[in-house]
Amino acid sequence: MSIIPPLRRNARFPVLALALFGAMLVASGPAWALSEIRAEEAPTADSQKQPNADSDSQAVPPANAPQLNDDSQPDDPDAAEPDNAQTPDVVRPQVDPNAPLPEVSYDLSKLPPAVREMHDKIVEACKSGDIEKLRPLIGSGNEQTQLSLTEIDGDPITFLHDLSGDTDGQEILAILEMLLETGYVHINVGKPDEAYVWPYFYAMPLSRLDARQRVELFKIVTAGDYEDMKTYDAYVFYRVGITPQGRWAFFVAGD
Repeated sequence: MSIIPPLRRNARFPVLALALFGAMLVASGPAWALSEIRAEEAPTADSQKQPNADSDSQAVPPANAPQLNDDSQPDDPDAAEPDNAQTPDVVRPQVDPNAPLPEVSYDLSKLPPAVREMHDKIVEACKSGDIEKLRPLIGSGNEQTQLSLTEIDGDPITFLHDLSGDTDGQEILAILEMLLETGYVHINVGKPDEAYVWPYFYAMPLSRLDARQRVELFKIVTAGDYEDMKTYDAYVFYRVGITPQGRWAFFVAGD
C-alpha cells in the first residue's frame, strides 16, 4: 500500500506534536511533529512465485534446511512460536467491513473489576500530570505494555515522553486520558487476545460510522485526519487495550 500523508494537528490539542506511528521513532531522538504511517508492505512479485510442478521429480530441500523430528517441530525449542504471537495483530485496527458492528459501551460499571481498576489507575496517573506515574502500570518483561508496533529500545517512560510534543510528557497523558473517556468495545471474547479497547472506532469501519459517532471521532482527530484514514477505512490513531485480567496490554498508533 501507499504511505498515508502526514496527519494534521489535532483540533483539541493545538500543540499536538506527537508521531502517529511510534514504531518510526527512536526514544533518544527529538519528538516529531507528525509522521507518515506506513501500511504493511505488500508481498513482492518474486515472493508470490510458485515453483513449477514436475511430475517426474520432487523438490530437494537445501543441504542446510532444518531437520524436523517425528512431531514435525523444529529441533531447536527457541524456534517455536512464542505464546504471545497473536499480540502484534490485536493492536492493529480490527475492521471487517462485512461483519456485524460491535457493541459499543460507555458504562464503566459493566467492565470486569480488574479492567475497571486498571482503567481508573491510568486515568488517575494522567490527571496527575506526572508521566512517571504510568511506570508501575506499564509493567515489565513479557507483561510490559506494548507501546509500539515494533520493539522499542530503552526505557518505556522515556519513549512515551519523547512522543509528546511538550517537554514534560503531559500532551501524551492528555491524549491517553481522552481516549479512556470514549466508548469501548470488548473484542475476541474467549480468545487468548481478548481485550477491552478504547476508543470503539478501532473496531469499526469508518464508512459505517453514523453522524453522532463522527462527531465523537472529531473530538479526537481533525476532519483532515479523517479524510486520510478513509483511505484504509480504519481508525489508525492511538488506542488503548486492557485484558480481562486487568493488564494494560497496549497503547499504540499506526497500522
